[in-house]
Amino acid sequence: MTDSKRRKGLLAASALLGGVLVLSACSDGNADASGSDSSQAKVDEAAAQKTSAAQITITPKDGSSNASINNSASVTVSKGTLTDVTMTSADGKTVSGALSPDKKTWKPSTQLERSTTYKVAAAAKDSKGRVAHENGSFTTVSPANSFIGNFTPDDGSTVGVGMPVSINFDKAITNKAAVQKGITVTSSSGQEVACHWFNANRMDCRPEHYWQENSTVTLKLALDGVEGAPGVQGVQQKTVTFHIARNQVSYVDAKSKQMRVTQDGKVVKTIPISAGSPEHKTYQGQMVMAEKFKETRMNGATVGFTDDDGKGEYDIKDVPHAIRLTSSGTFIHGNYWGGPGVFGNVNTSHGCVGLQDKKGAKDPSTPAAWFFNHSMVGDVVVVSHTGDKTVSPDNGFNGWNMDWAQWKAGSAV
Repeated sequence: MTDSKRRKGLLAASALLGGVLVLSACSDGNADASGSDSSQAKVDEAAAQKTSAAQITITPKDGSSNASINNSASVTVSKGTLTDVTMTSADGKTVSGALSPDKKTWKPSTQLERSTTYKVAAAAKDSKGRVAHENGSFTTVSPANSFIGNFTPDDGSTVGVGMPVSINFDKAITNKAAVQKGITVTSSSGQEVACHWFNANRMDCRPEHYWQENSTVTLKLALDGVEGAPGVQGVQQKTVTFHIARNQVSYVDAKSKQMRVTQDGKVVKTIPISAGSPEHKTYQGQMVMAEKFKETRMNGATVGFTDDDGKGEYDIKDVPHAIRLTSSGTFIHGNYWGGPGVFGNVNTSHGCVGLQDKKGAKDPSTPAAWFFNHSMVGDVVVVSHTGDKTVSPDNGFNGWNMDWAQWKAGSAV
């Protein structure tokens, strides 16, 4: 074979091989390629038949931070029903939850913890029994980025007619209007209730006059997600109710040195008292009972009385039948160290109102014991003729010393 013929033969073979290689690599335009497409379609169809139609949604979404601790977490499914949901905290503790009757929704049955990461694993099946799975995790809001309001009275408590709703926030509130809008206070009596901000951390709510006796007051906190300050949101979602008892108001007259105890407008007892001495006058005004102690210690040094300042130091470790009237230390309490002739005749105290009593607080026949046993937190004591200034409205629960117009002027809404 000549060289010329040999070269032509090699070129032809090369072209043929090239065509085979191209067809093998691209697989288009021939019967074999068409068969491959048909096979793949069958595989895809089979896979689709095995895939569940159920679509699971976990809330908050995966990777969320600053999530609410109240009613924000849930697992829902469409085109199917939930078969298993597990929520665990970072330390491995399982969070209890409840599945809705239609098995479409699952929610935690307890409040979540702040600053905690939770993992959720869920499974659901569609109408053909095919199972779908979904996983996610989220982190709840941290204490540094949230606020709570510590409130009084307690849920379910019974109090006197003077007890306001008092809320102390653990963070300074700059967006007072938004926070106040998330708080409602209503009474079964129908009395109008207004709220007053004493500062960035405290808001009290009350009606114009004392609560109607035997009424029920409801406090609703809808603060979940409310921004109280930049980067600080509320976490509370709560309803609180408390009951108002009979109307008891006691009137202390430092000049006559007598106290008239009234219930529902009628005098039920008159008790001799000893108020603050001329050097240590008792505050005047309306004061609400904040705490009761059968016995307590009273140390003058804690309120500024020392021998060095000439005011006279005292430290009595067993003061009987003591009822707090102000945060600064004004009490109405039993006095066993003063002689019987003191009460009703001489004002001798360091600013408190004293009633005759016996050491040990075990004698129910004393005036102090009677008053203690017939009084409750929220009752009102009105003090007059002491010669001292009127107690500050924010010194205890004593906002009643502010008139209604002034009170409402302190509202943020």
